[in-house]
Amino acid sequence: MIKYITVDDENASHDIIMDYASNLSYLSHQKSCYNAFEAIEYLNDNEVDLIFLDINMPKLSGFDFLKTLTNPPKIIVTTAHKEFALEGYELNISDYLLKPFSFNRFLAAVNKVNHSISKLKEEESNSIFLKDSKKHFQVKLDEILFAEADGNYIKIHLNDKTITTHHTLSYFEELLPKSKFIKVHKSFIIAKDKIVLIEGNLIHIDEYKIPVGKTYKQDVKGLFL
Repeated sequence: MIKYITVDDENASHDIIMDYASNLSYLSHQKSCYNAFEAIEYLNDNEVDLIFLDINMPKLSGFDFLKTLTNPPKIIVTTAHKEFALEGYELNISDYLLKPFSFNRFLAAVNKVNHSISKLKEEESNSIFLKDSKKHFQVKLDEILFAEADGNYIKIHLNDKTITTHHTLSYFEELLPKSKFIKVHKSFIIAKDKIVLIEGNLIHIDEYKIPVGKTYKQDVKGLFL
């Protein structure tokens, strides 16, 4: 779901965007703002994924408003002034719609934003942040070999290093997709695709041999189905 607001001083512009957006189930209208100050106030307390932004507004223009945002969402400019297009792209906007714009042109702009947001979420879902001492490491899930409980800590063994973090194994398990990882022992979670060999009650991953706990044997057998 993409949460969006409209920022425009003309009622008709809000109506057109909301009418077009009503045809797309993944767009969720949050608020209609009639000047930049209303938008600033709303964004102070709320997060959105997308802003449909007019440029020519009283007191504070759309681009001046955009420059006040430290971490702006996706922006689709909606304006009757084509001469500001270059400045818009310099501000990293997603698209520039010239009024009056058709539904097809609106759809193309929204699809571009939807694709960009989906790609970003996919990248975020493929990694996690782990704290080691005072450092925070971003770890890609496909780099993890296995995790090992060590008292009040866990050791996450990666392709090229080991990170020790002050968390329980249960907490770490909640961060991992079950489609890619499996708990094979009360003290071990392994990456399924890193298994080289299963021999008796031992799982071989690189040079490591991971024991299979009695209560987890059935889960490991499920890998063979």
